Amino acid sequence: MSSRRQREPRLPPLPELLKRKIYKTGQTRGADDDVIYQNRVNRNSTVLIPYDCWDLCTAGHSGAAFENGFIVLIAPRVYFGTPDISDRLGARGLALGENALVFYETRQDWQENNPEERGWKEATSRRSPLGGQYVARIPGTTAASGGDRLVRGFNATTMKGAGIRVYEYASSETIADCRLQLEALFWMCADSESVVVANGMEPVAAEARRSAILDRCTTRGLLDRERLASARIVNAHNKTICPLCLEGLPSQGFFNRMEQAEGRAVADLTVTEVNLFHIAELRMSALNHRPYNLGWGHHHCNVVVKDAGIDKTIDWMRGVLQRNTEEGYLSDPKRMG
Repeated sequence: MSSRRQREPRLPPLPELLKRKIYKTGQTRGADDDVIYQNRVNRNSTVLIPYDCWDLCTAGHSGAAFENGFIVLIAPRVYFGTPDISDRLGARGLALGENALVFYETRQDWQENNPEERGWKEATSRRSPLGGQYVARIPGTTAASGGDRLVRGFNATTMKGAGIRVYEYASSETIADCRLQLEALFWMCADSESVVVANGMEPVAAEARRSAILDRCTTRGLLDRERLASARIVNAHNKTICPLCLEGLPSQGFFNRMEQAEGRAVADLTVTEVNLFHIAELRMSALNHRPYNLGWGHHHCNVVVKDAGIDKTIDWMRGVLQRNTEEGYLSDPKRMG
């Protein structure tokens, strides 16, 4: 992070809920102990790259772009089924135990090429050397003898998970720029100042922070209105919209918890009506957590898009509407129930 940014004056604080919401955009999704990934850590953490996707994930930088390094995970069938695997790894700058591990996910792989019988050690470090040659996350089963769950490597209290999904990565500078742009997009929602005042900010503080954030975005090239509009993030009036349905976003939606179905409510729900929205979906071939690819959108619209992306989702929606129209459901109120 530049020294210029470090010298920027401290601004009046946001309401806590909004502050946390913006901060969390720089973190990865959740993960439990049964998977190899870390749970909600910064996006500039060590990345895990499937060996089969190495070329796709590192085109143009050979892994050097990752601030905290990477670990390549190799399937046992590939490692033990490729006679010249060491040479192939070396040609890519990879070596077992240094920046690559054999990753056991099935009991069959474990039984056919048991790493413990080979004298291998489970990995213990996210940085080279990794402290071992393998890692394992094999679910338990009652269908066979010896079917206990196998969790090897990166399972200590202080070392949970080997790293993050490679497509969730962003550099520390990118994370900071994204948070800055995302806050600006909040201030570009209708009635944002009155909403933060209703949620605890003083009017003078709200105006001061809004003005400063927009100025900082302009200075860093993060407020190009044409690019934001082209990306479906703001409308022609420079107001923040949901990238899927294009409806203007109400500022209060950043604070309101999602409405829950009657009889199915939970007391600890933390999901709000407005969530982080990736315009171009996260995928192996690109690092898409970046400025001008992040907006805010309705929770339900985000759920609909999932990992398919907006274009594919709209094509699907078009088909749904066409079939419902052809069958008469949209023109016949009785058929719509």
